[in-house]
Amino acid sequence: MSLSLLLIGLLVGFAGGLFGKGGSAVATPLLQLAGVPAFFAVASPLPATIPGTLVASLAYLKEGLYDRQVVLWSVIVGVPATVAGALASHWVGGTALLLLSNLVIAGLGLSFLLHPTTARIEEAPLAPGRKRTLSAAVGLVVGFLSGLLANAGGFLLAPLYARILRLPLKTAFACSLVASAALAVPGTIVHVALGHVSWHIVLVFGLGSIPLSYLGARTAVRMNIKVLEPIFGVVLLVIGALGAADSLGWRIHL
Repeated sequence: MSLSLLLIGLLVGFAGGLFGKGGSAVATPLLQLAGVPAFFAVASPLPATIPGTLVASLAYLKEGLYDRQVVLWSVIVGVPATVAGALASHWVGGTALLLLSNLVIAGLGLSFLLHPTTARIEEAPLAPGRKRTLSAAVGLVVGFLSGLLANAGGFLLAPLYARILRLPLKTAFACSLVASAALAVPGTIVHVALGHVSWHIVLVFGLGSIPLSYLGARTAVRMNIKVLEPIFGVVLLVIGALGAADSLGWRIHL
């Protein structure tokens, strides 16, 4: 079991750093396949996600790939939205929202394949006020979904930053990593209090995921954007399509 946890941590950490997300959405089904009970599989990656995403963000920050205003307003609005989503999960059915979020992820993936950001004609930067408003809106939506659905919102930050806020893709990854770390904190606190976190899983998973997160981020920073973007699009499309199929009860056996 420990070897499986370590290998999953390595894979999830690298992918998280490469694509600018924490990795809990990918970690949960893999941990369940390894025999981890569902509530441990959902909650236990979260504590390792926080240092892992922050470590990965360093690779982007060293290259100046960061927008402080975007992260600040996403976190200011997103953290309380995450708490609200977690509280609402007792009364709001999540199946339809989970299906919708996965369809959005798949659609965003397709958009990166059909209309890459590298093909943009010179666009005027967003005015500061509009950037703050849109950053807060993204934080609100993704934060609420993250709280409500435990891990469904993670793959939304980077593509929404790239599409809605017009950030360069690697800058969107950097902002997504920092914001994801902040949005994971409320969920971690709640799940620790509820006893849903196995610290053995956290330790072994983290041993693999934290250093590989940085390696994944360094790989993304060095990759040509014309190579990185279609890979990102395919990953989003596949993750979204598989998630939507699972939401509809269509089990995909790999």
